[in-house]
Amino acid sequence: MEGVTEPCFRDLLLARNRPEALGGTFTEFVRVVDSPLPRRLLREHLGERALRPRAEREGPRAPVGVQLMGSDVGALAETARRAIEVGAPLVDLNFGCPAKGALRGCAGSALLREPAKLESIVRACVAAVSPAPLTGKIRAGYDDDSRLEDLARAVEAGGAAMLTIHCRTRAEAYCDEVDWTRIARAVNSVSIPVCGNGGVATHADLVRMRRETGCAFAMVGRAALGDPWIFEGLRVDAAEAARFLLEYADVLVLSGGASTRGAAARVKQLLVHWTAGDLLGGDRDGWLREGDPARLFERLRSHAGVDAATPERVTDR
Repeated sequence: MEGVTEPCFRDLLLARNRPEALGGTFTEFVRVVDSPLPRRLLREHLGERALRPRAEREGPRAPVGVQLMGSDVGALAETARRAIEVGAPLVDLNFGCPAKGALRGCAGSALLREPAKLESIVRACVAAVSPAPLTGKIRAGYDDDSRLEDLARAVEAGGAAMLTIHCRTRAEAYCDEVDWTRIARAVNSVSIPVCGNGGVATHADLVRMRRETGCAFAMVGRAALGDPWIFEGLRVDAAEAARFLLEYADVLVLSGGASTRGAAARVKQLLVHWTAGDLLGGDRDGWLREGDPARLFERLRSHAGVDAATPERVTDR
């Protein structure tokens, strides 16, 4: 999810799903090392639209929380306090990232080996943001799921308002197999609401996960990169799917966040997962191998029914 779920992608996704369907979103995880992060950086992660006063927003919008990852209690707590100060409605602590960089920094999934430390981090951050809510996300375990209940209870004991559990362990990373009974075990071990995560590929999976595990909410990660309409359950055609990708690229370029080539690279990150509108057909590899940004965007425009002379198009920088 890192490098794709920046504010412009999130805004496009929020615009396509009602708040009743998409209850809330989080920033990509913000790394906190050994000192609190500046407020400017937290505002950047939240994005300008998320920070607008309610009266100035274009219709109702789901809340956007700041997701933090780190192991330094003091730095995390102060960063969490600053996130609420700049306008975030809630903060999430990520104890699930299995990346090697996170593990080297004793953050993310590394903390799944230390339930007591995890609890102390949650408690300190809850105190820093009160009365705003703080949530915590874990995996089912580090090497195995034997301490799942201990970890779930540690998040609750620290004072979190909600527990999110990714049903794979750190060792399982993003393997295809998922075990939703682990989500049910978390539900049965705590009294706070549980959000299930892992193995959601379609809108129907959102309903099935809650029915089978008893979790109150379901979180979607990579599947939302492939189908921005997954929360509503809408089935769009190839033209609508292509228009989304073109709009995403346009926003990236026009905001100054990417060159045309950089925007093409971001679009390809989505195409790795893309399912909406059956846009790719059986030629995903062909789309991903396209090395010329102009040809990639021309191919999208042809599917979208957008003429090359139309102003709303990716332009060279």
